[in-house]
Amino acid sequence: MTKALLYAVASACVLTVMLAGQTAPGRLLVLNKEDATFVIVNPESGAILGKVPVGVGPHELIASTDGKYAFASNYGNGPAPGHTISMIDIAAQKETRRIDVSPLSRLHGLAFAGGKLYFTAEADKKVARYDPAADKIDWQFETGQNTTHMVLPTKDLRIIFTSNITSNSVSAIEQGGGGAWTQTVIAVGQGPEGIDLSPNGHEVWSAHSHDGGVSVIDVASKKVTQTIALGTKRSNRIKLTPDGKYALVSDLEAGELVIVDAPARKEIKRVALGKSPEGILIAPDGTRAFVAVNGDNHVAVVDLKTWTVTRKLQTGDGPDGMAWVK
Repeated sequence: MTKALLYAVASACVLTVMLAGQTAPGRLLVLNKEDATFVIVNPESGAILGKVPVGVGPHELIASTDGKYAFASNYGNGPAPGHTISMIDIAAQKETRRIDVSPLSRLHGLAFAGGKLYFTAEADKKVARYDPAADKIDWQFETGQNTTHMVLPTKDLRIIFTSNITSNSVSAIEQGGGGAWTQTVIAVGQGPEGIDLSPNGHEVWSAHSHDGGVSVIDVASKKVTQTIALGTKRSNRIKLTPDGKYALVSDLEAGELVIVDAPARKEIKRVALGKSPEGILIAPDGTRAFVAVNGDNHVAVVDLKTWTVTRKLQTGDGPDGMAWVK
């Protein structure tokens, strides 16, 4: 073997090892309310890799567990309530189904677990479940609470939590041994919107949009164990970091991201973001948060070590719901 050939083989081996050590970058998925689009974004460069039209007034977004599909809840606008969910093939960059769930309407919160899509229908005070394989709704539950907004299943799918904005409550919907579903209505503060589950699965955190507080709910007892007075003007979403150290709250009216020391139950910092920050997504590695600054038409990238905005991603008009795929 010649020296030139040996060098070529050695270089190829080094390149193979280098490529094997690299991981494929994740992709940020964003819904734009105002222009009714779903976009795929390179979170490093900010480049838009794909754009798909969806229904009117899309609010929330979730990806399937395998990362093949995204689902967008089409809430509707003004006097025209939405009653569809867009199912998007991410790789093909196209809407494969416009799922009509009539008579359910004002579709909002989404969660994907156990191969199925959970969603809320605000106008009907319901939580429902859609089976993509069978292309049908196979379960629904009426909360009897007003403005059933977000949906949050526990990891074992035994309990489904929802926030009910104008009833000032969080519902814990649980399936018993006989298969019947029952509800525990948990009184919280005024206007609960955003909710999130702690990484250990022991707590649900509920941010109140009308009184500036956060309720911490014990999953096992389904009771509020503590209320944190943050004094936000209008809390919109809340997300806990993967390590459980921090809770991030978007204050829509103040234009800030509020950082809470989760174990200490106290605020430690506020980060100015701009007009109407709404959706929050934390990258799986816990290094960055993406916050949809709806009023300024960008997604702010926040470094979770320095608590500074490192980039502003231009994704479209009125960004809100977000998801992440590998």
